[in-house]
Amino acid sequence: MRMANGARGEVLVELDGSSRRLCLTLGALAEIETALEVSGVEGLVERLRRPTARDLMAVLAALLNGGGERELAGRLEQAAISPRVAAEAVAQAFAAVGGGEG
Repeated sequence: MRMANGARGEVLVELDGSSRRLCLTLGALAEIETALEVSGVEGLVERLRRPTARDLMAVLAALLNGGGERELAGRLEQAAISPRVAAEAVAQAFAAVGGGEG
């Protein structure tokens, strides 16, 4: 059975038919800033108030990478993940590190 390391800010979510680990690491945060062309948390928060599908995929891929799920992150465009499920997974990952407010 897979378990999330809550102290590290990991969450387990059901994506593409399997339990997947997401984690907002410093590397994932930098990956997100680069992909979304924003600088800092304030810019990121503003951008994610109304994310595009491309934004959502970039954030989800970075969170999967942060959680060690590189295989799924690399084939995210082909995965069977609904926009609602993706958005909920991203929200859970940010909430796990206290970033869900605001």
